[in-house]
Amino acid sequence: MSVGIVEVSPRDGLQDEPTVVATGAKVELVERALDAGITRVEVASFVRADRVPAMADAEQVLAGIGRRPGVRLSGLVLNERGLHRALDAGVDEVNFVVLATETFSQRNQGMGVDDALDAWAGVAAGARAAGVGATVTLGASFGCPYEGPVDAATVRRIARRAAESGPGEIALADTIGCAVPPEVASLVGEVGADTGLPVRVHLHNSRNTGFANALAAIEAGAATLDASIGGIGGCPFAPGATGNVATEDLVHLLDRLGVETGVALDPLLEAARWLEGVLGHAVPGQVLRAGPFPPAPARRP
Repeated sequence: MSVGIVEVSPRDGLQDEPTVVATGAKVELVERALDAGITRVEVASFVRADRVPAMADAEQVLAGIGRRPGVRLSGLVLNERGLHRALDAGVDEVNFVVLATETFSQRNQGMGVDDALDAWAGVAAGARAAGVGATVTLGASFGCPYEGPVDAATVRRIARRAAESGPGEIALADTIGCAVPPEVASLVGEVGADTGLPVRVHLHNSRNTGFANALAAIEAGAATLDASIGGIGGCPFAPGATGNVATEDLVHLLDRLGVETGVALDPLLEAARWLEGVLGHAVPGQVLRAGPFPPAPARRP
């Protein structure tokens, strides 16, 4: 069995940090992820700088990354203006977010869910015309910080409509880390069956359920998981949306289970340790603290 990993620390990881990280450090974070074998990275979001100041240098970050064969660099966009910025910057794919509740959609994007789906249709068409891939993430698929639990039937309805615009995949996001494994397994299976599309899952570990949910998603047929080096991350518009599942912790878990990811653990641990220095604080990831198991053999003198 194999599963893909999308590294989201440069975007979802850094967007909620109290200190804005320098452009050069963002570029190095991406390069370190690529050195570990990750082939899909969400590099930045092309949104208004006054709304998300940490992403103001999106174009400069893209320009600083050395392109490598087989690597896809993506950007988050929320409207056609963001799409044009992302295309001009040279992204390989764009990711659009549709929130599953009206309140969160208004807070995050200033529009209702149906209007967001219409905007997604325009972005998908524009990306397709430019020869660039497009994916859609359904945010707050399991719970909303403003409206509480989200009915699976609502998410399935949104997914079916989003699928009409031809995304390469649909992602289900546990934006506030409230889901439990049976919910994840059920929705992954249902959305995959409803749309016939590959399902990606974006998990936050806010309540320490992220890794159990990751396994449930894989067992239910999820093709790809999002993760963030060090486990950093959050959403400025979602109270309580703390860090993503840590990429190094996820790779360690999957390695132990014999699930292929194509990603090497040691460079991820080095990247997480380096990231602590950049951010000036400890990251949430646990394998960095405890070390991998079984430990590496001691070197002979």
